[in-house]
Amino acid sequence: MKEQRKRATIKLALWTVLWVVSTAISTFGPMFLWETRTLTVVAIALNLIIGIGAILANVGQFHTMDELEKKIQLEAMAVSLGITVVFGISYSMMEQNGLIESAEIGFLILVQGISFYITMLVNRKRFA
Repeated sequence: MKEQRKRATIKLALWTVLWVVSTAISTFGPMFLWETRTLTVVAIALNLIIGIGAILANVGQFHTMDELEKKIQLEAMAVSLGITVVFGISYSMMEQNGLIESAEIGFLILVQGISFYITMLVNRKRFA
């Protein structure tokens, strides 16, 4: 099982790196590398396909976890999803009502990542 977990983790890391690189190319390519909409559409479509691969790799890694690890992971996912939805809606309403200039998705992703990480740390300590 350890070898399977190691392979799943490496696979997830590779898919994640590919997704981050394709996101950067999709974001900055139209600004610095090309001027055609066709290449932008292809880059975004490729980014979407690679993102799906990363999601499937994450599911594959999840299946290698024992029951306690799954419980810790699922609770952290639930908490970070809830925080992201509640914060995201409030964040969007702030923009709609002129309280902030623009709501950027990157900030919402940061909130999600931080809330997931903190919940993982708390859960690991709680269930240790």
